[in-house]
Amino acid sequence: MIKLFSENGYETKEAAFQGTAWGLFVANILAIIAFYLVIRTDKKFWTVFKGKKAPISKSILWGVLGFFLALGGQMIAGYIEQAFGITNGSDNTARLTQVAEVAPILIVCIVLFAPILEEIVFRRVIFGGIYTKTNFWIATLASALIFAAVHNELEHILVYLMPGLVFSYIYYKTKRIWTPMIAHMLMNGFVMIVTLNKDKILELQKLQESVITLFQHLW
Repeated sequence: MIKLFSENGYETKEAAFQGTAWGLFVANILAIIAFYLVIRTDKKFWTVFKGKKAPISKSILWGVLGFFLALGGQMIAGYIEQAFGITNGSDNTARLTQVAEVAPILIVCIVLFAPILEEIVFRRVIFGGIYTKTNFWIATLASALIFAAVHNELEHILVYLMPGLVFSYIYYKTKRIWTPMIAHMLMNGFVMIVTLNKDKILELQKLQESVITLFQHLW
């Protein structure tokens, strides 16, 4: 894929970013198709919990609420990390943002495809599989720890752990897998918006500080 862009006039770095982004895009689509073909043969795949599923409207609301809960959890985790001298910021996010700036197609993978695939794997397969054999707490903690560990930033394991706990809870609460998918999409979308507009946000903060300072002097 990278060679394809190199042969079409892209510079080495840009060709690498474009090739990586489009390679992930194609891989994600193939993974979703593969999951669909496998899952459609198992009619009981989505049956994890006993009882009635939450209404669609309530499930959507829980998805939105889950986003805010996950975001709040990450903020608390960030403060705890700072207390232990751990520098805030994710190398994974920084690298993905760098690629997304050159190849915006990666944003589709991050905001749409990743939440779908990760929720199927971590919530339905791992959490669901453990839940049916143990209980909610063991399944939630185990799936969240695995979710955090897979991101390969052990120094930030608490930051990744918090969303994992929230996503498991809202899946259990609504009994619908697309509820944590909604929360996960909103979370990834929010992170991408913030990181891609980091410079503009910093400029806005400086402007606000200047205005506040000006008013303080006037009064």
